[in-house]
Amino acid sequence: MGGKGEKNAKKKKEKENGGKRGEKWKKNKEKRGKNGEEKGKKRGKNGGKKEKKREKGKKQFPLAACPWLQPPRCRPAPHCRPLPRGSGSVLASPRCRRQVQPCTSPPWLLLAALAAGGTAAGCPARVRPSVHPSVHLSIRPSIHASICPSVGAPSPPLMRCPPAVPAAWASYMTNSPTLIVMIGLPARGKTYVSKKLTRYLNWIGVPTRVFNLGVYRREAVKSYKSYDFFRHDNKEAMEIRKRCALVALEDVKAYLLEECGQIAVFDATNTTRERRDLILNFAKENAFKVFFVESVCDDPEVIAANILEVKVSSPDYPERNRENVMDDFLKRIECYKVTYQPLDPDEYDKDLSFIKVINVGQRFLVNRVQDYIQSKIVYYLMNIHVQPRTIYLCRHGESEYNLVGKIGGDSGLSPRGKQFAQALKKFIEEQEIVDLKVWTSQLKRTIQTAESLGVTYEQWKILNEIDAGVCEEMTYAEIEAKYPDEFALRDQEKYLYRYPGGESYQDLVQRLEPVIMELERQGNVLVISHQAVMRCLLAYFLDKSADELPYLRCPLHTILKLTPVAYGCKVETITLNVEAVNTHRDKPSLNSNNLPTSQSPVRMRRSSLTPRASADTEQRPRHHSVGSKPLDPLGPAPGPTRRTSSGLCVKPCLLLCSLKIVPLC
Repeated sequence: MGGKGEKNAKKKKEKENGGKRGEKWKKNKEKRGKNGEEKGKKRGKNGGKKEKKREKGKKQFPLAACPWLQPPRCRPAPHCRPLPRGSGSVLASPRCRRQVQPCTSPPWLLLAALAAGGTAAGCPARVRPSVHPSVHLSIRPSIHASICPSVGAPSPPLMRCPPAVPAAWASYMTNSPTLIVMIGLPARGKTYVSKKLTRYLNWIGVPTRVFNLGVYRREAVKSYKSYDFFRHDNKEAMEIRKRCALVALEDVKAYLLEECGQIAVFDATNTTRERRDLILNFAKENAFKVFFVESVCDDPEVIAANILEVKVSSPDYPERNRENVMDDFLKRIECYKVTYQPLDPDEYDKDLSFIKVINVGQRFLVNRVQDYIQSKIVYYLMNIHVQPRTIYLCRHGESEYNLVGKIGGDSGLSPRGKQFAQALKKFIEEQEIVDLKVWTSQLKRTIQTAESLGVTYEQWKILNEIDAGVCEEMTYAEIEAKYPDEFALRDQEKYLYRYPGGESYQDLVQRLEPVIMELERQGNVLVISHQAVMRCLLAYFLDKSADELPYLRCPLHTILKLTPVAYGCKVETITLNVEAVNTHRDKPSLNSNNLPTSQSPVRMRRSSLTPRASADTEQRPRHHSVGSKPLDPLGPAPGPTRRTSSGLCVKPCLLLCSLKIVPLC
């Protein structure tokens, strides 16, 4: 009985505890319900605000405005055609600058639309790339008409981004057109640096042009009287100089945007911050990168030598009286010193990209280099110098393969080639050249030529002759018989043509770039090389174009003596009296008989360089990468409709409409 009583007492107690737990659970449930109601009210208020924002956005850019924005399916537009190939600028960004949400349009569509030359200001928030509103890229009517010729629907209202970043989109692009701005007082070597830098950039394949403000001034003011024209308190002259600068900048814009230019060098004093700010604003409006090159020199001997060597022969001084020229020019420098404001790397100009060249290369100050082009410019400027020197270029003595007309190979010297080597030794001894360095390739014929000199020489593999690939050790007649198409293609575009398994002249130029850097650094040098190599080096010093380079005359048993001068290079041809065969081939006149039978004259082999992106000879504005083919505007093949993460169908026409490149479909 006692056991049953204890069990009943336990059950009764558990029942009472269970009741208490149930009451507690009910209270918690009621409390949760009240909290839920309060949260629901808050959510309702917030939801109302968001709904108002959505309605406001719909009013600014109604989805019904463009049929391509109708979910869930897109209606095709039969009149929309692909963009033409090779159409200008490329620009894209993965996020909208308003930081609302990521762009839902694929990057290749952004690239395609902006490659047509459109603006990003009219792009809706969902698809607009990060472009500053001040940046404007012109729209060509021909593209407008070719895409949607029969559509005239009005454009929808546009949502514009507030300016989120102070810099133009050019600072985010690798191959944006670049404006190099020279800074410095007169007679500091700005024009020397400008011309030398332009020559180098053109040689490596970057289209570059110098815009010298002095030329514009002389056109505006036909006769120069005295230094009074450059006084800062001469308001009339200051206005003329400013107008000349604006005209020069407009020519810069035309060159970079319309004439396929990549780099423009603005050669002027640009000594005030006001003028430099004007240039920066101009570059920002046109999406150009800016790189400043300031030449600072306080050595009176260097300044005097520069005035006497260059300024005496300037068009400003037709009388050429040295004393008068020196006096007037020194006073002109004093006029500029009054308002000269050097670049300030610590405060005012710390965000700019520039290099300071101090005392003709004794010291350098480099600040915020942005891309590989600016890196190349800095590297080049740090290697050049103005010390007097002489560079001798010659080919090896006549080789055994030269006698039979074979190209390439590694043959030794012929008897006449050995005779030339002895004559070269005698010539060098007569010149009495101080600290002469001798460079050769690693091929037998140049080494044998240098060994006869009896001096120390260096072998450079990069000085080897152009690689003819499968055509090595063949005569031109054998190449024409065995590879007729290759023979004809090379005659069409000799600079760009690449031998099967070999090199082109363009490849050779890239290979020889370190040699140019060392030649600029060194003093007196004798380079014993080969015909194609000598042509490339000579084209650099004589500022020859890519079309002229492969046909420069570099005969055997002839020495070219190069003496760098102020704005160029003086060349002397010295022929040693040793006979040799003629290995020069003149540029052929192209006609229907020269064209290959099995291949198009425009497209070459896959392993060969392509002369042009298309057969169209119309000159188009180029904003794509230097040396590469323009991007296909529509990216991959059209294929099925692409669907974004939000469920909207996206076709090329959608982005073209939203960017105002064409009206709404």
